[in-house]
Amino acid sequence: MKRLFAVLILGVLLVPSALAYDEVLAKNYELFFSTFEESQVPKAMHLIPPDKLVTAIKNGEDLVFMDVRTNAEQSIVGVTYPNSLSMPMNEVFEPDNLARIPTDKKVVVTCQSGVRCTVIATALRNIGFDNIYAVKGGLAALVQYLGAKTAF
Repeated sequence: MKRLFAVLILGVLLVPSALAYDEVLAKNYELFFSTFEESQVPKAMHLIPPDKLVTAIKNGEDLVFMDVRTNAEQSIVGVTYPNSLSMPMNEVFEPDNLARIPTDKKVVVTCQSGVRCTVIATALRNIGFDNIYAVKGGLAALVQYLGAKTAF
């Protein structure tokens, strides 16, 4: 009996990790990313670099900022752009918060360094929000582009 138990435990431990992922979700991502060509990835992912974002603001483009940093991060430095949304990334996909995201305006998702906003923007685009853009490099890149005096 002990040997059978040991064999079962070893079998479970030695099962290839490829069996540990969600195949349906992986297929969805395969379909989503299959259209991305190497030279077009930033455009396909709707990454917006700081200089183009500043130009859009100066041109009066109707934008909504969505800050996905934690509440603690936002309490130190917040996004005060008109109509901006504050949604920590762990709350974005709650039905009430999804309902707050406009579909008739360009929504610019931001975070500190650009990683979280890219993940959230990609996921939002995957579920059907085509108007979502991620700030390339996040707020850090935007502050660097503007300079500290202009940014704050």
